[in-house]
Formats: sequence, C-alpha cells, structure tokens
Amino acid sequence: MAAVTRTYRDRCPGVLRPWIAEDGALVRLRLVGGRTTKGALRHLLEISADHADGDVSLTKRANLQLRGIAHEDGCVDPAFVEAVTEAGFLPAPTHELVRNIMVSPLTGRRGGQADLGPVAEQLDALLCADPAFTDLSARFLFVLDDGRGDLVDRTLDVGAMAVDAEHAQVRIGSEHWGDVVTLEALPEALADVARRFVDVRGTGDDAPWHVDELDGADGTGVEALSGPPHARDLRTHVTSLPLPQGMIAQDDGRSVEHVPVPDGLLTPELARPLLDRAAGPVVVTPWRSLLLPDLEDA
Repeated sequence: MAAVTRTYRDRCPGVLRPWIAEDGALVRLRLVGGRTTKGALRHLLEISADHADGDVSLTKRANLQLRGIAHEDGCVDPAFVEAVTEAGFLPAPTHELVRNIMVSPLTGRRGGQADLGPVAEQLDALLCADPAFTDLSARFLFVLDDGRGDLVDRTLDVGAMAVDAEHAQVRIGSEHWGDVVTLEALPEALADVARRFVDVRGTGDDAPWHVDELDGADGTGVEALSGPPHARDLRTHVTSLPLPQGMIAQDDGRSVEHVPVPDGLLTPELARPLLDRAAGPVVVTPWRSLLLPDLEDA
C-alpha cells in the first residue's frame, strides 16, 4: 500500500466515544477474540431494551454494537455507561478503543495448530497495562490465525499465524512476515511491534492509522517496526473452507453449534432460544454469526 496522508483522527466509536447518527448514538463493544457469555449477552439485550433500539448488532471484526441510544451534546447517559460496565463490556475504559484482537473463532476447540485464546488474553492484558497504547488508532487491528488459515487473508496491522503446537510466525502489516517465536513469547512480541508503531507514527492529526500506511514501494516503513522482513514460513500457506452451519464436533468430544445471524442483527426473538441452548460461552465470528461451544451431546 502506498503511504496515506491523514488530516484527521479516526472516529471509530466506543462506549465513551459514541458516533452520533440520525437515530441516536451508536457505540461499539470490543470483544477479545469475539468471546463472551450467554449471561453477558442476555444482560446486553436488556440494556439495549432500556437504552437503545432493543437489538444487538454483530460486526465484521467480531465485536458488538448498540444504536439508537439517547445522548446529550454527544455524550450518552452515565446510567448506560454504568450498565455496560457492570455487564463486563468495558473492562478498561482508558483502552476500550484499542482492544481490537481478532482470533480464529474455533481455536482451542476444533482443528488449528494451537490454541491462541490464551495468547489473545495475554496480549489484551499487555495493551491495557501500557498507557502508550492509547495513542493507537481505534482501527488498529491484531489478527491471530491458529494455523487453519481462516483469517490469513484478513487485512491487519499486527498478527501471527501458528505453525505448530508451540510456535507462530509474527505478521507486520498485511504483506510482511517476522520471526517465528514460541507461543509463550508471542504476546510480548506482538506488543513490541505495536509499541514501535506508536513511536514512529507521530501524534498529529496526520499520523497514520495502520502499519500498511507506513509502507513505501520498497517496504522500508515496515522495517522500522521489525527489521528486514523474513521469508514466509511454508506452514502458513493454508486456507480454510467456510465454516459450516449447524453442529460441529469439538476435539474434546463435545459439540459447537454455528448459528447464522441474518444481517448480523441479533434481535430478542432470535437470541432467546439461541441463548437457552448455549452451555455458557458464546463466540461472535468475523462472519457476523455466533458459535455456541462446549455443548454436551444429547
């Protein structure tokens, strides 16, 4: 990608920075790896009924959105913020906009080279612990593919792809590959690349939002983050078929149900029977559908 000149900061919405639309405020709730629970979703639907339009939208980054929220001078009601916080959707208010971590939805449950769920959780903790990361754009995206190839084609800023049960290759921007590191070292390796991006991007309104925007024709912009690019590991040359709908066997003998959500709009009528079936965990996918994992066979 050629260098991009920005003249304004991004306005990607969050709870504390809503987007004001014609039907009211819109807020985005970031889920690490799309993971939540049926209890949290039920609570969020109640919050939407009280403060928004009653529905919950799923996004292509495996996050959630509420819209139609009352606001005054661009600020939502503190009671709404309190309700969202109590439901567990605002664990790090100062860093809410930068908790953008996408993970292979089935990781740790079926297939893949490694379970990258713990890596995502550790990376999130590193991001939230460092005030420097609040300078990242709210569009800055980490993508973790567990080696099955379901997210390998996603545009990203920093990421990784598992190559075996204990190692993954770091990614820098959408086209460049870094070191192969252990899963234990991976969260800090990803955070280090993001820190370097914060350092080189600058702080003005014209600062780049994405790693790819640093790239010149020869890729020298990315080298400032990780040194000369590495060859892509042959084990990353895999892709995954689209996730089938319905019941899928997990590696541990239980099942996960892949449930379509038409237009990514989770209404109370659709959610009620769906959440009744859920065992507890729920995963929002980047395809705007839901996974109900850990189901015991009838």
